[in-house]
Amino acid sequence: METILRPLIVVGGSVLLTVVIGWATDLLLRKADGRHPETPLWGLLRRARLPYQIVLCSGLLRGSYVEAGVFPDHRTGVGRTLTLVLIGSAAWLVVRIAAAVVETSYSRYAHAHAERDPARVRRVRTQVSLIMRVVTAVVGVVAVSSMLLTFPAMRAAGASLLASAGIIGIVAGVAAQSTLGNLFAGFQIAFGDMVRMGDTVVVDGEWGTVEEITLTYLSVRTWDERRITMPVSYFTSKPFENWSRGTPQMTGTVFWHLDHSAPMDLMRERLRDVLRECPAWDGRNYNLTVTDTTPTTMEVRALVTAKDADDIWTVRVTVREGMLRWLADEHPYALPRVNTADAALRPPHEGLPHARRSAAEDSRRPSGTDSRRFPGRPAKSL
Repeated sequence: METILRPLIVVGGSVLLTVVIGWATDLLLRKADGRHPETPLWGLLRRARLPYQIVLCSGLLRGSYVEAGVFPDHRTGVGRTLTLVLIGSAAWLVVRIAAAVVETSYSRYAHAHAERDPARVRRVRTQVSLIMRVVTAVVGVVAVSSMLLTFPAMRAAGASLLASAGIIGIVAGVAAQSTLGNLFAGFQIAFGDMVRMGDTVVVDGEWGTVEEITLTYLSVRTWDERRITMPVSYFTSKPFENWSRGTPQMTGTVFWHLDHSAPMDLMRERLRDVLRECPAWDGRNYNLTVTDTTPTTMEVRALVTAKDADDIWTVRVTVREGMLRWLADEHPYALPRVNTADAALRPPHEGLPHARRSAAEDSRRPSGTDSRRFPGRPAKSL
């Protein structure tokens, strides 16, 4: 009877105590979250409930499984398994707590500076994201190392591993040269303020927004919702356009090819009216000028402004469509036309005096022609 009750009491008591402590902790976090809605810390800490309960349960079982008398012949294996679970869950709990603290700090900073300096907020967000990834990697390495050290064979092999660390490091450095380059490039991007999450960039002719930055790659979401994944070393070795660098305000251009008779003054007034009806226009500036001419058309350019890259696209397409519709309805003659009429025949020797021109024509006209009916052509025989 004792062999059955003791394991049930030990294991059941550990599980029950874990559930009670976990429930009480979650209740306290919910109350703290309700009392302090201005900070998301307590709500974020609730995400760590699962690793927290696993740490409690594995710790209680690790300390009392000997008294339970379960699997006495495999006591070492059970103890080592519980130790591995405890180390892994503890690392998971540390990562969750660190993420909650970092996210709370960033939220407070973003809330305080979002209106005054959005570019700096994006920079801090990029740095926080990369720092969190580094912390996760370091905690993972420490946890795996601690798990390996629980095996006596690994501790015995430690000396030989340290002795060969120099050669292994050289080989690994040569083999992982590209990976290490991307790793250092990721730190350079994070703290060099070259590109940030949320920036609008143009890379290899593709326009999009930086969606994710890691230590090795960067993801750009294009306007048509595609994802372009590129190594971060690209942004430290090749030129690219960052439309969000400094201030996000932008100036855009709209071009038309029109007839030379287009009413420029009326077009300037119409451009002003179209912009006033466009919510995306920021009201800073606008202009309309003739930038080039050809024998058949002239090039008209409009300059418009907006607060960011998304709005400048909206303003450009709105102005282009509105002006074309207005010209087609009110001034169709201003649109480019193709002349399909026959070209007028130029009289020969147009520059010669009449007498000299007639003499030249008569001297070159073949015999048997009728100059009255068809000058310069042979007369038809009757």
